[in-house]
Amino acid sequence: MSVIGSRHPTNVARELILGGQKSGKSRRAEQLAAAWLAQSPAHQAVLIATAQAHDAEMCERIARHQRERAARVPGLRTVEVAHDLAGALAVHGSAHTLVVVDCLTLWLTNWRMPFDDFEQNRHLTQDWQAQEAMFLQALQQSPGPVVLVGNEIGLGVIPLGPEVRAFVDALGTLNQRVAQVCTRVTLMAAGLPLRLKESE
Repeated sequence: MSVIGSRHPTNVARELILGGQKSGKSRRAEQLAAAWLAQSPAHQAVLIATAQAHDAEMCERIARHQRERAARVPGLRTVEVAHDLAGALAVHGSAHTLVVVDCLTLWLTNWRMPFDDFEQNRHLTQDWQAQEAMFLQALQQSPGPVVLVGNEIGLGVIPLGPEVRAFVDALGTLNQRVAQVCTRVTLMAAGLPLRLKESE
């Protein structure tokens, strides 16, 4: 398996990994992080987790993922960032650090569909465009490799409701904009990667 950024080590590599639920997206990101860490003792890797635990099932899910991830990739450090992804990339990105963002869909959810009262947090949805712009700029300026995980949810039936339709539209737009600034885009299905984009 080729390591992100290994073909052109002087270039900054950015990979977007898309797919459905349990398609193998996160596992591929972990494999890239493990390969990056194995390349050099100077290399580091950090995972920026965007999930928020709002109920007991989600708490257990997050804890299980943390345990399993630590067993698979011991050198992959995890930080939790619900909103300020641009700031997190600026803080944790470096030439010797691979940053994994898992995932863009939950990050968008935190902004566009906050768990707390929607009307009370309407300012979050109004701030989204500025946050998206800052994130895309930070992504392009990141000095090291970045792997981004996101869901492709536009292939199935879209539930009724203006908020849900607006969310699906926003996610599709976010995925397109991130894909434009990434050097590689991979679609995962049944644990298998399909290369959609490869920039030299």
